[in-house]
Amino acid sequence: MSSQRAARAVINVDLPGPVISRHLYGHFAEHLGRCVYGGFWVGEDSDIPNEGGIRLDVVEALRALDVPNLRWPGGCFADEYHWRDGVGPREQRPTMVNTHWGNVEENNHFGTHEFMALCELLGADPYVNGNVGSGTVREMSEWVEYLTRDGDSPMVRLRKANGREEPWRVPFWGIGNEAWGCGGNMRAEYYADLARQYATYCRDHGGNTLYRIAAGARDGDVSWTETLMKAISHLGCKKRPSGYYQGISFHYYTLAGPWENKGSATEFTEDDYYRTMLAARGMDDVIASHSRVMDCYDPEATVGLVCDEWGTWWDVEPGTNPGFLYQQNTLRDALVAGVTFDIFHRHARRLFMANIAQTVNVLQAMILTDGERLIRTPSYHVFEMNKRHQDADSLPIHLTTSGTTRAVGDSELETLSVSASAKDGRMLVSLTNLDASSPVSVTFDLRGGGLEDHRGRILTAPALSTHNTAEAPDAVSPRTFDAFTATANGLTVELPPHSFVTIEGRLLTAGH
Repeated sequence: MSSQRAARAVINVDLPGPVISRHLYGHFAEHLGRCVYGGFWVGEDSDIPNEGGIRLDVVEALRALDVPNLRWPGGCFADEYHWRDGVGPREQRPTMVNTHWGNVEENNHFGTHEFMALCELLGADPYVNGNVGSGTVREMSEWVEYLTRDGDSPMVRLRKANGREEPWRVPFWGIGNEAWGCGGNMRAEYYADLARQYATYCRDHGGNTLYRIAAGARDGDVSWTETLMKAISHLGCKKRPSGYYQGISFHYYTLAGPWENKGSATEFTEDDYYRTMLAARGMDDVIASHSRVMDCYDPEATVGLVCDEWGTWWDVEPGTNPGFLYQQNTLRDALVAGVTFDIFHRHARRLFMANIAQTVNVLQAMILTDGERLIRTPSYHVFEMNKRHQDADSLPIHLTTSGTTRAVGDSELETLSVSASAKDGRMLVSLTNLDASSPVSVTFDLRGGGLEDHRGRILTAPALSTHNTAEAPDAVSPRTFDAFTATANGLTVELPPHSFVTIEGRLLTAGH
């Protein structure tokens, strides 16, 4: 079987493509379940080591990923969050009810200042998602002023009274969330007008320049994207759009079945697995369809496409609050991440940002916490193994395969995925073999350069459902990988079944 399953990948080392924005490796922290409270935030009185209430072992683990940005406070929660309730002395902050997620009461102890402190500890850019659904233009405008303005103004004086003299740098601003659904159940045309209005009053104060992101479509709803593009293009198709917002988002979740019966995170059949991988591959078509519409109105790609919610979504773990969206994370989830990043890299020209949903204890989390215990999930390791792709030059790959497709229902699933990039004189190649039982041999032909000082790592496990627990925290974790050999023009890699592999080396340009 292995001799029949083979691939040849030609990489044009001397013809780099668009830069892979580091913001494609962004994260998402919503007030949902135990992501914020019990995840990032334990409070200053906790026995768990913390800085100002922020849990330090979570910070340490995430710093190893070079987290580029963090989106907060939602999600659906953003459109019922009123930022003034989360500033000032904590004991004086009003309690609120999180009606979207579990109908639980929150004390607002984690608010604007705490989020900005978290971003500083992580070294991440803040991505603040404002409230359009139940908020006002004035409320959002004053939040921007509170965060980013210097000098003297009512909001500056309020910020200083709350203990922060200097303004923060806030690069990214979301104008609502899922306006077609939980963010207001709006029509695209109505939301487009609101987005222009709200964006107008989200000012650039001093040296802080906002990258404003309009709330975009679910999955492949390109009509929503076209409406938003028309709203900022006064000159018609194939003309450069004007300002207001600089990015348009969309959300895409990977499921093995219908929303009503998503299936277990840890107990699934091989057929479930392959349906999941086919759904993950669907991200490519969704990005391509939105990009085609945006290209019509913005051929120079001045407006970015932002996938600020993505990942797997399973039924909650038995015995947990259904509104907390707590799910385990297996090798299957890690392979979804590997394939998704390859897709993101291929669309680096248009795709500017992406945010995994979510960072801690929710959906496809990087980290699971239980009291003092912290577990790095298989997906966490894909982010870590891939981090050198951030802000690297994408390298075009021409892939030819033999025997690497599999029928899944009426569709064909390509079971091999590859991407590559170069930065600072080094090259990183990522490979994912989705086949559950068969290896594949991949021969790389490097054009215009070579590779030396190779180092390989692999993420795999005996079973697709293998996951990390307190008893076995490293059941799915990176290992050294050496099943590759150098050739005259590159190298040949023997890729095991259901595995994610990275190979890094020093890049040699032609003639050197």
